[in-house]
Amino acid sequence: MKTFSDKDAMRAHVRSLKAQGKSVGCVLTMGFLHEGHVGLVHECLKHVDEVVTSIFVNPTQFGEKEDLDNYPTDLEGDLAKFEAAGVNAVFLPTPDVMYPEGADTVVTVAGLSDILQGKVRPGHFQGVTTVVTKLFNILEPDVTVFGEKDYQQLAIIRQMVRDMAMAVDVKGLPIVREADGLAMSSRNVRLTPEDRAASVVLNQALDLVTKHENDPLTVEEFRALVREHIAQEPRADIRAIDIRDAATLAPFYGRLDRPAVILLSVRFGAILLIDNRVIGPGKEHL
Repeated sequence: MKTFSDKDAMRAHVRSLKAQGKSVGCVLTMGFLHEGHVGLVHECLKHVDEVVTSIFVNPTQFGEKEDLDNYPTDLEGDLAKFEAAGVNAVFLPTPDVMYPEGADTVVTVAGLSDILQGKVRPGHFQGVTTVVTKLFNILEPDVTVFGEKDYQQLAIIRQMVRDMAMAVDVKGLPIVREADGLAMSSRNVRLTPEDRAASVVLNQALDLVTKHENDPLTVEEFRALVREHIAQEPRADIRAIDIRDAATLAPFYGRLDRPAVILLSVRFGAILLIDNRVIGPGKEHL
């Protein structure tokens, strides 16, 4: 496995692979890898000959009050995980490489970036779409895989790729969970033992909805069911429970007549966790 910090050298390496007739996929990360990230690589390898990855803690997607400086890192461990997973090469740029002096261009997906998480984290998704565009331009992938845990982010990336006619096939990987059901996240390591134990209430609430998804309930009743269950956990600080059209993220009302996605945003101590579940008729075709 090779590593590159220079964008031109990284691009040249990918082009050399393609000159050999190989298809190339990419997995973009901010490091501190867990099994969910490894799953992204494994999924990508189902569709391409070689996978290249990146590790870059992107400063432009952090708000003023978000803890960029304390974002966890483990470069040695990350590289070992990537190599074991079969990664061909890893791109390790610095902020100066990704954002050279005088760089003023940003990429924004209007509409989708301003709702839900984008409403409470203004500028976050602009930071994501800008850096993803840059990384796609450097890595030139045929396929990329993003986790469905960040459901809104995946929807935004897909919209961006469609709108900008980018030559990359965006695939989603279902949420990878811990044994007790908590969605895997680099944030989980920062939970206190008490909050970690309490956080399983999120998956429990989603399981409860799945159990009742064929009942004649309205979206409003499903939301109340989820809120009531999570509220029983005193350590859970509910920030948002949204139910949206699973394909468009448009508001959803009434009975389930098409796929809907339940989006949870709940704080445990200082750590904000997100989770989601798609329910409703036709969900298997998304």
